[in-house]
Amino acid sequence: MTDRSLPAGLGLDRRHFIAAASLTGAAIATVPGSALGAAAAPSGDHAMGTVTTKDGTQIFFKDWGPKDAQPIVFHHGWPLTADDWDNQMMFFLQHGFRVIAHDRRGHGRSTQTDTGNEMDTYAADVASLADHLDLRNAVHIGHSTGGGEVAHYVARARPGRVAKAVLIGAVPPIMLKTAANPGGLPMEVFDGFRAALVANRAQFFRDVPSGPFYGFNRPGAKVSQGLIDNWWRQGMMGGAKAHYDCIKAFSETDFTDDLQKIDVPVLIMHGEDDQIVPIADSALLAIKLVKKGTLKTYPGLPHGMASTHADVINADLLAFIKG
Repeated sequence: MTDRSLPAGLGLDRRHFIAAASLTGAAIATVPGSALGAAAAPSGDHAMGTVTTKDGTQIFFKDWGPKDAQPIVFHHGWPLTADDWDNQMMFFLQHGFRVIAHDRRGHGRSTQTDTGNEMDTYAADVASLADHLDLRNAVHIGHSTGGGEVAHYVARARPGRVAKAVLIGAVPPIMLKTAANPGGLPMEVFDGFRAALVANRAQFFRDVPSGPFYGFNRPGAKVSQGLIDNWWRQGMMGGAKAHYDCIKAFSETDFTDDLQKIDVPVLIMHGEDDQIVPIADSALLAIKLVKKGTLKTYPGLPHGMASTHADVINADLLAFIKG
């Protein structure tokens, strides 16, 4: 009898599936220098760990790959973790890069802080991580809130630390509607986020990925329950107070000065159907503020396009980094 828990169409029962998986794992382990073998056994002393910041917060990080290779640092969105970059980390690891991702304070496996949940401290935490790992000539890639964190950090980074920056579906210049930013989202939107988080965070963290984050609310969308569950899992790992505070950080921080100060090449990538960070008031404005910017937009793609269309995004990232 076919085991219904296995993917349809494999034509394997559980006994054959386990045997095949065991043989495949053994084969990978015995192929010298294979890409999958290298990915399965990251090298170096810092495969995973924490760095303690000046205020005693422990920031969790992953650090995979050759320590003499060019580092790529990934910055996740709200309310997620470093795990949101699994696909990209495996991809770039197999292309010979050193890949690093951290859980922002209050998120994931980092300390569930009740203070410091704002952009100045987020950027200082990244600086602590860069110093701890002595990262040089790094490419910093940020999604959504992480894109704001990248802009804030790169504008302040010590010389030699950063080679390039990438903002994906990122919040800069500023999300909130103000007199100076009439196209932004009204405060009521973010107040709604806060109210939903306090009332029932677990349900809120189901509703966001099930709907607008990945565009699963669009007609004909191919829904991935795995992506929804993984988003929920990551969100619920963090602290409610930090997540609450971070809404203000990603919506009200004005990154205009940061964007203008950045003097390394910047790639801005944005889905044209981004329902979380509308492109007209983010990427289309940000590109006008950076000195060495390239804008690449994606018709029909959602906020979470690095997950729903990883093959497309990864290829463009690789071309930018190597270019």
